[in-house]
Amino acid sequence: MADRLTQLQDAVNSLADQFCNAIGVLQQCGPPASFSNIQTAINKDQPANPTEAALIARTAKDIDVLIDSLPSEESTAALQAASLYKLEEENHEAATCLEDVVYRGDMLLEKIQSALADIAQSQLKTRSVEFSVTQAEVQCCDHDSLQLQPSFR
Repeated sequence: MADRLTQLQDAVNSLADQFCNAIGVLQQCGPPASFSNIQTAINKDQPANPTEAALIARTAKDIDVLIDSLPSEESTAALQAASLYKLEEENHEAATCLEDVVYRGDMLLEKIQSALADIAQSQLKTRSVEFSVTQAEVQCCDHDSLQLQPSFR
């Protein structure tokens, strides 16, 4: 991200381009008029290009915002250093809070993984019990009642 002065310069360059484009549109679309009857030429209903005007107005507003965000002349090195120190403290507090949240998230993740492992073990035990019960039922069956079908090859 560019600093404020670079953003301001880019906005001023953009405004200059927009003015050049607007002048070009006026030269292309506007009827010729002499200086003697300029008042009658201004009073005529001429098609206006509201998008050009809105773009110029928005860029001018952006420039005003950028200018207002620049440090004032009253801002001294001591004030800027104090402001930076305050920002560093806020950053440190936010980092500490983030570390705490990450730690609690890791603890919660471990609990969830442990619960999932317990669920998986329970399912495996249930399936092995069901399998052994099924095998016992098969062994207890009357083997004489099973009839094999001859296979043809």
